[in-house]
This record gives sequence, C-alpha cells and structure tokens, in this order.
Amino acid sequence: MTDSAVAPEHLDVVIVGAGLSGIGAAYRLQTEHPHRSYAVLEARADLGGTWDLFRYPGIRSDSDMFTLGYPFKPWRAAKSIADGASILDYIRETARENGIDKRIRFGARVIGADWSSARARWQLTIAHEGPDGPALSTLTCNFLYACAGYFDYQQPHAPEFPGREDFAGTVVHPQFWPTDLDVRGKRIVVIGSGATAVTLVPSLATEAEHVTMLQRTPTWISAVPGRDKQADKIRELLPAGLAHRVIRTKNILFNIGFYQYCRRRPAAARKLLTGLATRILKDDKLVAEHFTPDYDPWDQRLCAAPDADFFKAMKKGKATVVTDRVDTFVPEGIRLASGATLPADIIVTATGLRLLAFGGIAPSVDGKPVPLDEQFVWQGTMLTGLPNFAVCVGYTNASWTLRADLTSRLVCKVLAHLDRTGSEAVVPQPRTALSQRPLLDLNSGYIRRSIALFPRQGDKHPWRVRQNYLLDLLLIARTDLTKTLRPVQRVREFTHNG
Repeated sequence: MTDSAVAPEHLDVVIVGAGLSGIGAAYRLQTEHPHRSYAVLEARADLGGTWDLFRYPGIRSDSDMFTLGYPFKPWRAAKSIADGASILDYIRETARENGIDKRIRFGARVIGADWSSARARWQLTIAHEGPDGPALSTLTCNFLYACAGYFDYQQPHAPEFPGREDFAGTVVHPQFWPTDLDVRGKRIVVIGSGATAVTLVPSLATEAEHVTMLQRTPTWISAVPGRDKQADKIRELLPAGLAHRVIRTKNILFNIGFYQYCRRRPAAARKLLTGLATRILKDDKLVAEHFTPDYDPWDQRLCAAPDADFFKAMKKGKATVVTDRVDTFVPEGIRLASGATLPADIIVTATGLRLLAFGGIAPSVDGKPVPLDEQFVWQGTMLTGLPNFAVCVGYTNASWTLRADLTSRLVCKVLAHLDRTGSEAVVPQPRTALSQRPLLDLNSGYIRRSIALFPRQGDKHPWRVRQNYLLDLLLIARTDLTKTLRPVQRVREFTHNG
C-alpha cells in the first residue's frame, strides 16, 4: 500500500487499456493536447488487448484492416483480412513510433474509481504485483477514459455440459488455448457457430483428421476476399498516406451500403448470402439446413470467411457442420439430442464471451456506487452521473476502430471545451426524460445475456448510439457541447441520478 502521508501521483488524463482503442486514444490525446500529462494503465503484461490475449489457431480480424486500422497510420501489409500476429505488430509499431509505449504502465488493473466532488478529480485504486507480492496503489486524475472494451477477458461464457468429466479427450476454450495442444491427426468438435468457431474450423482442418462444427442454429457466414485487389491497385498509384485514405473511404462506403441493404431489403440479402454459399458448396440442401438462419442478416453480427476458407474446408471433406444440440458428453465424444454421437479426441467450447462493462470498473461518486444500468450514454462516449468520465465502445456493424477513433476525438473536444470555459468538470445531462433502449441493438446471445447491466441509450441525438460512421462523423463535428454538458463545480452538491 502507498504511504497515506504521501499524496498520490496526479495526472491530467488516465486511459485504461492498451489495446487497439487505448493506443489510438493516446495518439489523439498527445497530438491534440500535448500539454496534458497522461498514462495508459494496462492490466496485462503487454499491450495489444484482444490481439495479445487470444492465441487460438487462425485468429484474425473479421473486418478489413483499412478500416480496423488507424486513420493516421496506413495499413501496409498485403492482406486486408489480417491474422492476429500482424495486427499485434501493427499496434506495437504504432505505440513505439509515437512514444506511447513509454506511457504504458503494465500490470496495473484498475479495481476502483471514485469521483471526489470536493476535489473535482478521480481517485483510482490500482492492483499490481509489488516486490513482496500483490499490492495496491492510488492515482488521481482529472479525466478518466475507459478503453478496455466490453468483454470479460478473464471469464468467458462457459456453460456446463452434462457428462463433461466422462469425456476421455481434451476440452479447451479458445480464450485459454494451450500453447502445447497438438491437433495433428485428431478428431475435433467445435461447439459454437460464431466468429471464433468460423475462424477455428478452417485453421484446425489443415492439420486435424477432421473438424466438426456443432451448432444449435445456423449463423450467417459470408465469403469475403482476404486481399483487396482494388486496394492493391490504389496503393501502386498513390503515396501511402493518400492511398490509405482513399481505400478507407471506399471500404467505409461499401460496408455502410451493404449493412443498409441488409436492413432495408432483408429478403434480398438472405437470397444473396445463401446464393453465395450455394455457389461455393454446390449443395442447395446443405445450405438450407446449415447456413440459412431464421433471423435476418445483421440481426446478429455477420461472420466473415476470408477467401471462403470455411466453405473450402467443407468441400475438401476436412470439415463438417452439424446442426443439433448437446445431450451429454460421453467418453468417445458428444451424444446429440438426436441420438447420434460425434466422435472426438478434442472438444473446443467456442461458446462465446461474457460482457463486462468498461473493463470491470465500478465507478462511484463521493464513495457512493453509481448504478450503470440507470445511466444514459451521451454521444456514445460519456455517461450521465459520472463527471469527466468517457468510455470507448466501437461499432457492432462495422470496424470497431471507426467508432473508437471518433470517440477519442470527441474526448479531445470535451477537454478543449473544459479549457475554453474554465470548467473543472462536466457531466452529460438530458433536458427532458429519455426513452430507454439497450446500448447494443444486436440480438446475439452474448449481448442478450448481459446487456441489462449496461447503461442505456435514448432514441434521439445526442443520446442515441447510431451505427453509422458518416452520420456520427457529421454529428460529432457539429455538436454543441454547451447544450447537454453541464459544468460541475466543486462547491455544488453533485447528484448521480441520470
């Protein structure tokens, strides 16, 4: 513990999380506010966030790197859909080139954040490993920016399967993939049909005897090019920076257009996606049974199969999809609800992630916990009830970084607003009662399980979290901060009702 007689270190801004979002936030902060002191607190021993944590075979982006990458750093690698190691190298290079790596404090997990109305600052309680074992320290800051995403990286969604202890083989979860797991010549069953399963199956199939994806219900899977040929031509003709901006704009417009097409013409989108799958697999019945969900495209997030790798593994006979339910694990594999048995040497439970609000930070004001599920999100960035507090939440229908970068730019705009008005702190405050909507509007199971614990969004700007980059870009650029951000003075009593 720190000596109570010594004042804790104080910084202007603290960024929580050194993943893709946190490094981007640090770049924006030090570029637009070079006079402000800041640090990035990272609970893990290295930067990279998701791309450092997950090490399962085949891990990759599920959106193109020209939009998932930073707007200020061109993506130079050949593949548009990139593997995890390449993305991690890109994040590390960005941090190193801009001196951000020197601002990161590793092994620093924020376990408490309390706003002091009297002092107009946050006091953070940080858990870390000291020379004599686990220790706590404190740090204060004027502004707190949570860039740790909304997934629980310590505890995945792991339902209990009957008979698991009877299975004679190995059971693994992708979030904790063993580095020494040998899949060569093995029969593998992957339980799940989300992005992780769709990534794992073709990768495992290159060495395994056979891989079976066991899904309860079908998921929309779309084959996409692993390499963007148009981007290659543009990069040949234009300087790197300009080429990156042109390609990024092209891909943003295409992705927005395709999403709108799916939402406005769901029947046509269903026909398009099933047609693409049928063209590859040459089997109408197979597509109808295993690749035609009951829900419309983008009711849940679309899974990408770069260069149709998932479908090609099936065509080669290396992979199979079974739509059924687990009855019980048995020594030789999995017995299904239909009565059939799937033989397996390895079972991979790709059953999904759990949501965790803002890296597990449970903020309080003057020692009183602020119930997050009673708060509203302003501009997708700040919360009612919490002064000088921002969160980074990316898009669900497009590259995460598109929204993350807009959020960081808005945070910088709020900081400039504080300077311009001479305010120490601001908090979003609606002028009228707000209609409540879930923060994330997808129907995916991982969202439905936990979204009730998250803040809400309203139905109109600036309380609506829209999934449209171009609209957000326009609204954030033109937003009048004085209309919905209320100054918080030290001498005034602060209430934390949203």
